[in-house]
Amino acid sequence: MKEGVLCTVCPRGCVIREGQLGFCGARINRNGKIVADNYGKITAIALDPIEKKPLRRFKPGSWILSVGSYGCNFRCPFCQNYGISMEKNPARCIEVTPQQLVEKALQLIPEGNIGIAYTYNEPLIGYEFVRDCAQLAAEKGLSNVVVTNGYINEEPLSEILPLIHGFNIDLKSFSPQFYKSIGGDLEVVKNTIRLAAAKSHVEVTTLIIPGENDSEEEMRELSSWLASISPGIPLHISRFFPSYKMTDRGATPVSVILKLAEIAQQYLQYVYKGNM
Repeated sequence: MKEGVLCTVCPRGCVIREGQLGFCGARINRNGKIVADNYGKITAIALDPIEKKPLRRFKPGSWILSVGSYGCNFRCPFCQNYGISMEKNPARCIEVTPQQLVEKALQLIPEGNIGIAYTYNEPLIGYEFVRDCAQLAAEKGLSNVVVTNGYINEEPLSEILPLIHGFNIDLKSFSPQFYKSIGGDLEVVKNTIRLAAAKSHVEVTTLIIPGENDSEEEMRELSSWLASISPGIPLHISRFFPSYKMTDRGATPVSVILKLAEIAQQYLQYVYKGNM
């Protein structure tokens, strides 16, 4: 039996055999080469307010064509988009080329569209499609936005960084143990935030889950670390609601969100409360 080929997109480092998919469900060994099986396969598309990404300090009041594919390299039991992030090659995909997607974005300019947001699932497991679309979009004067978990190796990240105008990066917790439980690594995500913030507009989102990442001490550590990069990085503190496999607890109390936002504001200039 032939040995598998190493996928180098994210630190998980899957060794994938011919014809098989990696952990993310979106990268495949095809003829001895690892490629994005979800390239150009769109499961969700909508013209959204930029604030929904969420981005509050990047072209506020504008709209952006938002597209998602399928697959993810995390396994969050609280995922709100599990219908596409946890699926492998769902039947309801439509296939588009980068040229077609950019043309669609241009057609929507009269409706307030400023560009393309790569979102909904984890877009960077299929970074090649993001890269190819973003290149064409930038040439046409469109903005590119990525909403990501930040779990990507530096080499593929470096390919898209010059093309992306705005990021929202999930910083799901400031606990290495929490990241280990969902299949990730806190230090990798922190490094992605550092690199992206040096090149692009970056906002950060933390979903506050009761009993998991809702301590005042953790919020102090998280927000002070963000401030060490730049106190101007906006932080979105979002309220958890039961979802997917995490239905064993209620929604985050509003009082907790308010208190954690108050703490974060001691370090950061822009703190927003989400899902309130």
